[in-house]
Amino acid sequence: MGQKVNPVSFRLGINQSWRSRWYAGKKEFGHFLVADRRIRAHIDKNYQFAGIPRIDIERTSGDARITLHCARPGVIIGRKGQEVDRLRSELEEIAGCNIHVEIKEIPRPELDATLIGRGIAEQLQKRASFRRALKKAAATTMQTGAQGVKIEISGRLGGSEMRRRERVVEGMIPLHTLTADIDYGFTTCVTTYGTIGVKVWVYRGSRLRPADSTPDEVKAQPAGGPA
Repeated sequence: MGQKVNPVSFRLGINQSWRSRWYAGKKEFGHFLVADRRIRAHIDKNYQFAGIPRIDIERTSGDARITLHCARPGVIIGRKGQEVDRLRSELEEIAGCNIHVEIKEIPRPELDATLIGRGIAEQLQKRASFRRALKKAAATTMQTGAQGVKIEISGRLGGSEMRRRERVVEGMIPLHTLTADIDYGFTTCVTTYGTIGVKVWVYRGSRLRPADSTPDEVKAQPAGGPA
């Protein structure tokens, strides 16, 4: 497989679940697909301050349930739920159906690859030292409890004339082990001298899915596997 397989899609149905869960015929499939794309783009553009790395969309007959995994749920809920109500009305206009919004808090944002990548991108936009940003992010992730972390950035780093790539690796990243809980995130950082790509892999231990459970009910196991 090499390094060209997305770690999330590689483990779908094993210890990762699909981000969109619905079924449609040929006439409705294209409409639902475009609607899902517009919903995710709208949330990423207007509610990125809440730290939302993952959006799950599940459709039933005439309704859609959208689950937001966010690091700061209080920000998006607002006072007396006003922000959630406004978000629900905006998404209903985009999707054209009834929307149910569910918010789940991320217990440890330091172990989420997408949030780590966004934090590094913000530092690069403020012209911080990219080596220092990489080392600090990797050290924080390992101290939080990760088994391994790999961060890679590519572009005109520091405003250099030629594009180059920098990488930092801590611990182990078993990319070929299907039971490994690998979280992957990709973020682009737009600077005055070009676009910089930020890729993050976080190894959070081994996870095994029982035969009678869904991918969301995966039981976490230590790095060495079940006892």
